[in-house]
Amino acid sequence: MFHKEGFKILLTTFVVFIIINFLINHYFENDIVIYSVFGITLVLFILVAQFFRNPKRNSPKNDKHILAPVDGKVVAIEKVYESEFLKEERLQVSIFMSPLNVHVTRYPVSGRILYSKYHPGKFLVAWHPKSSEENERTTVVLETENFGNILYRQIAGAVAKRIVNYASENQKVLQGSDSGFIKFGSRVDLFLPANSKVDVKINEVVKGGISVISKVE
Repeated sequence: MFHKEGFKILLTTFVVFIIINFLINHYFENDIVIYSVFGITLVLFILVAQFFRNPKRNSPKNDKHILAPVDGKVVAIEKVYESEFLKEERLQVSIFMSPLNVHVTRYPVSGRILYSKYHPGKFLVAWHPKSSEENERTTVVLETENFGNILYRQIAGAVAKRIVNYASENQKVLQGSDSGFIKFGSRVDLFLPANSKVDVKINEVVKGGISVISKVE
């Protein structure tokens, strides 16, 4: 299954590759050229298509759990000062998505959207220390029953060129459901209460809507 954000790109890519192969077949008689171009365009289409995978996830609904918002690798667990909305010290958990990961963003917990804002910006590599503040990004704050206000931030990287965010202020959302999409990239930061205990470690690979990041007893 493919994400709706990829339909237009996949259709355009498919049509362009069909035209290229038609022209090659029409103007070239060399089988090596014809089959080489077909193979290259097929591989390229598969690579583009895998960016927009949207596997069905049966997220376990639990208001006492914070789930991973995306697939990827945990690259940071540290206390930082969140200056945009919360304006207090928070425990930041950062998840980096490689080009091979599913790029759907999912709500980490059920709640009500207090804040949702898009910020234009740069396209520094996702692991750059300033990417969280200077890259193109969206910030969403969820009001939750057991964790208070939880902030998460979608961050574009060097390859990602568009962030899609479905969160609207005052909207009530369900844990594990789609909250957005980062086309071709790249990182999501979670800002949890400073005293939170996390159930993941640096370099651990997590699954969006499945892996538990933090929980309360």
